[in-house]
Amino acid sequence: MVKRLVVNDGAHFTEDHPGSTRDASDRTIQRRRAIMHMTQRDGALDLLKWLALLSMVIDHLRYVGYSVDLLYVPGRLAFPWFCLAMAANLARTRAVSTDGQWRYLGWLLLFSAVSEIPYRMFIPDIDTLNVLPTLALGLLVARGWQGRTLQTRLLAAGALLLAALFSERLMFGFFGVLLPLAMLLVIGRPWYFSLLPGLVCLAANQWQVLYYGARLGSNSAILGIAACLIAPLLGLLLLRYAQSFKPPPPMRRWAYALYPMHFLLLLAIRQVIA
Repeated sequence: MVKRLVVNDGAHFTEDHPGSTRDASDRTIQRRRAIMHMTQRDGALDLLKWLALLSMVIDHLRYVGYSVDLLYVPGRLAFPWFCLAMAANLARTRAVSTDGQWRYLGWLLLFSAVSEIPYRMFIPDIDTLNVLPTLALGLLVARGWQGRTLQTRLLAAGALLLAALFSERLMFGFFGVLLPLAMLLVIGRPWYFSLLPGLVCLAANQWQVLYYGARLGSNSAILGIAACLIAPLLGLLLLRYAQSFKPPPPMRRWAYALYPMHFLLLLAIRQVIA
């Protein structure tokens, strides 16, 4: 008789036959259930997106007119949470269907172009593109790992090449392009796997500058490092355990317009303050 040992993350492992076909099947079923549980339209994923948007706006308040360095810390949550939301969507569509992935990429590319002028109006003398090109390349890389067809692999390789060649022009650089894939790899796994995307997130956030600031005793740098490392874990816990919260309004395609619009709104606030 096969005995079972239930571990904390909900996966089942057999004691007597750890390599059995039944055991492998059980693990596959449990992982699929975990993915579907975290990504179904029950409010948790939309809550993550809204919190990511809020974190981004808080971060950009630093450019309105008052220098508040501590706003940098909650801002470190925004990008990894957007990447986690992307990974959760990819995990769900793989379990259900692969339709809509090209539309997903198309919307990212469209609003990458639409957002660039408001982005540069709000943050002058910036040397990187807005964040959406990084997310678009990250989507291609994650899909290349997930799809495993020649077409998706070639697109992923092209995205990695562009990220390597133009890392200085991409917000969050080469490691920012890898972060959606790192998030995808840990969905449905035990919590301690979140250290992987945490390290990738730290690398994407100019860890050398943060480390130097932390050595000088900067509270913003120290807390920024901590925020980068724990952001994936916080996001994964939210997706898994936020089912009891009242769901926020679902984020649909109109939400793409919030990105350029928030730049224009904050720019208007800055003009009023000035």
